[in-house]
Amino acid sequence: MIITVIIAVALIGLAVLLHPGRGRTQGGGGQALKRRFGPEYARAVADHDGDTRAAEQELGKRVKEHGFLTQQPLTPAARERYMTRWAAVQEQFVASPQQGVIEVDALLARLARDRGFPDGEPFEDQIAALSVHHAHYVQGYRSMHTAAHEPSGTEDMREAMVEAGSLFEALVSEQSAGPYPKPQTSD
Repeated sequence: MIITVIIAVALIGLAVLLHPGRGRTQGGGGQALKRRFGPEYARAVADHDGDTRAAEQELGKRVKEHGFLTQQPLTPAARERYMTRWAAVQEQFVASPQQGVIEVDALLARLARDRGFPDGEPFEDQIAALSVHHAHYVQGYRSMHTAAHEPSGTEDMREAMVEAGSLFEALVSEQSAGPYPKPQTSD
């Protein structure tokens, strides 16, 4: 009888010790969130004045709300239309940088919507969903959106256009990424 009580107490103690670590990993906290969100993790921490717990709560909420979103594939015709429009907007940028970034901002919003992301009203909803699936590329879209809606120098607009190209490529690619796609690295 006493052995059974000792074993039960030991098992309960072990479960209590292991439970917080398990819950944090399953919820995507700490290192898992750093790996998943990359530069977006650092941005969230900065947005919360260095409060990693608040940043991790925000990122965890994003995963909970948008993690199981499945990107819709584009038809070959739609993909071609987007690629043609992207090329035209890049040419337009030379003559009118401000109009070019406004066009790219709208193009990315439509493309994201067509791939199954929230429609971008408000912008923060769309960027939150995109960050769950394309964390390494959303800063370019964020920069593009800022350049399109706030006064920006030509060099800032050019950099935003270049950065936004990575998200455009990820969204227009043939792959229909399901939940939790892994970013490609150049190792």
